[in-house]
Amino acid sequence: MSEPIFVSENGGFRPTELSSGPWSPDSQHGGAPGALLAREIERTSPGEGLFVTRLTVEFLRPVPLAPLTVSAELARPGSRVQLVSASLFAGELEVARATALRIRRTAEPVSEGTPADLPPPGPDTVSPLEPPARFARTFVGAMDQRFVSGGYGVGASVVWMRLRQPLVDDEPPSPLMRTVAAADFGNGVSATLDWDVHLFVNPDLTIYLDRAPSGEWVCLDARTRIDPFGTGVAESELYDEQGRVGRSLQALYVDRR
Repeated sequence: MSEPIFVSENGGFRPTELSSGPWSPDSQHGGAPGALLAREIERTSPGEGLFVTRLTVEFLRPVPLAPLTVSAELARPGSRVQLVSASLFAGELEVARATALRIRRTAEPVSEGTPADLPPPGPDTVSPLEPPARFARTFVGAMDQRFVSGGYGVGASVVWMRLRQPLVDDEPPSPLMRTVAAADFGNGVSATLDWDVHLFVNPDLTIYLDRAPSGEWVCLDARTRIDPFGTGVAESELYDEQGRVGRSLQALYVDRR
C-alpha cells in the first residue's frame, strides 16, 4: 500500500482519511500529527551527532481532518544539548505542539553502557491483526499490528506495530516517526475500559529514548492504569528488533461517552 497519511499541498499538508482516529470521524489519531511534528523536528537544524532523547507532544485540541501547516525552531541552541520546539496549525489555530530534547552522541564510547533488554518474540512469530471494518480506512488500519500477548480490550498487552503507509507523499518514514506513530497506541492496545462505553483520550504523549531506534517495527509492552474519578496513565516499554529503545507515557482523560 502506498497511499500516504498526509499529502504535501500549498506549503502545508492535507490529511487523508488514513490519519483519522477512533474517537471521532472528524479528528485525527494522535499518532499521525505526532509523527508529522517529529518529522519537522528532525528537519530543523539537525546538527552532526545529535539525537532526540525525549519528545513530548501536547494535543491542544482535536486535530481536524483539514489542511495543516507546521513550523519549528531551535529553542535552545547548543553543540551538546539542544531543545527544538514545533507547532501544528489548522488555519490560524494551533492544534498541537511538541518539544524535543536532543543530546550529542560521541564518535567513540565513553563508558561500557548498559546492555539493552532483549525484545519480545519478533513480529514474524505472530499473525497480523485485521482491524474491524469501521477502522480499516483510519490510522488504526494504516498500522500492521501483531500481538504477542493481550489484545484490544483485555488490558496489558505486548504488540509489534509497523506503519504500512508513507507519512508524507512517498517519503519513507524515519525510525523516530515510526516510533511516535506507534507509541500513541499505548492507551488503545492496553485498554481496560469498554471502547463503546468510555472515553480514555490522551491529551499528551512523552517518549524517552535510550538510543536511536532502527528498522520499521516498534514493539509496545503497554499497560494502562485508571483512577475511578476520571484520570489515568498509560505507559509502554518500547522495543525495536534489536532490544529496548525507551519508554512512553500518556496522561488520560477518562469519561463516560
